[in-house]
Amino acid sequence: MATDIRAELERHWSVSAADDPDTVGAIYHEDVVVDYPQSGERIVGAAKLSALREMYPAKLTFHLKRISGGGELWVTEYVIEYDGKPVHTVSIMEFRGDKVAHETLYFADPFEAPAWRAHLVETR
Repeated sequence: MATDIRAELERHWSVSAADDPDTVGAIYHEDVVVDYPQSGERIVGAAKLSALREMYPAKLTFHLKRISGGGELWVTEYVIEYDGKPVHTVSIMEFRGDKVAHETLYFADPFEAPAWRAHLVETR
C-alpha cells in the first residue's frame, strides 16, 4: 500500500499547478480537513478545498523536493512559486485508507543567510 500512496502523491503533486482539478482533488476524502497553522485557517471538505484552489489569484509552479512516509502519515517538502516568488512548503498528510483525511500545510518565505555564520555553512 505504501507504494500505491507514494504513486498517488507523485501524481497529485505533478498536476497541482495544472488546470486539472479532478486529478488534484482525487487524493482527498470528501470530508477532508486542511489546516494552515500560520494563518489559523481550516478548510473543511473537498468541495471547499477545490473551490479555494480554483479561485487562487496567482500562477503557481510546484518544485517537488522530497516525499517520505509510510502507513497513514506522509510528508512532502516542495517549493511553490507564486507568480515567480518561491515559498518553501511542507505538507503533512494523514491518510484514511487510500485517501487524505487531514492535511497540514506550513509555508516559509526564503531569507538571506546572516554573515555571522558564513564560515560554518555551505550555500546552495
